[in-house]
Amino acid sequence: MTSTGTEPGTRTERVVALPDGDLYVTDEGPRGAPTLLLIHGTVSSGRSWDLVAPALAEAHRVVRVDLLGHGRSAKPTGASYEIPDQAARVAAVVERLGTGPVTVVGHSSGGIVATALAEQRPDLVAAVALVDTGPSLDAYLEPPGGDLRPRQWPPTDEELRAAARTAFATDDFPAPRALLDDVRLMEPPSMGPITAAATAYLAAGPLPRRLAPLGKPLLVVFGELDRRWAPASATDYEVVPGATVTMLAGVGHTPIVEKPVRTAAILRDFASAVERVL
Repeated sequence: MTSTGTEPGTRTERVVALPDGDLYVTDEGPRGAPTLLLIHGTVSSGRSWDLVAPALAEAHRVVRVDLLGHGRSAKPTGASYEIPDQAARVAAVVERLGTGPVTVVGHSSGGIVATALAEQRPDLVAAVALVDTGPSLDAYLEPPGGDLRPRQWPPTDEELRAAARTAFATDDFPAPRALLDDVRLMEPPSMGPITAAATAYLAAGPLPRRLAPLGKPLLVVFGELDRRWAPASATDYEVVPGATVTMLAGVGHTPIVEKPVRTAAILRDFASAVERVL
């Protein structure tokens, strides 16, 4: 565990014990400030936010959770990795930390968990921000070249880079080492259920239809060159009352890595606007 405190730049890393597996949590920024809860995508971890979190933590408390089965959290065989169960675990972390209503931000499938959290526990969520989260299965773009899953475990760097290439606007974008290492931290038996859980949740109902009746401020950020989810599908979220959709030029599926300064500014401005009306 690192040092604790209440000043900007303070960062605490802890393990939150839950009945079906411990979750790894990073908590930084002023403890009395409004909270941004950051949720990573599939086969990633809270480290995916490393280039964004420090800027957000200048004026906000920033909490990152490694979902069960990911990163430095537990990876129990036979656990439920269904989206509602992942959201319930995140809710337990929020309650344990006592942060009050949070602005929850999800990248990619992390936005699906963020939506489920807002559905389950509207009392814990002040607003929702989705970063390149596809609104429905119809928006999914099949990766070029077919199945990119590693043929061996652990996968080679070449396999990981091949699988990661559609996460960015161009094939030659340098994937951060931490993101590649996060894949190796996964347990192969859980990868199938984790991926299937996101698909099942979207199949049961598109995200805009789930979010529309909740009455939560919504920000949708999309890279105009996303190669995993059709960028034009971002407009599907406009059915949510008051939704703001922001397209980022020259960016692919992962703005939090490809253009972190701009992405952090957009998220910070959204969170501040939410706070002014609460």
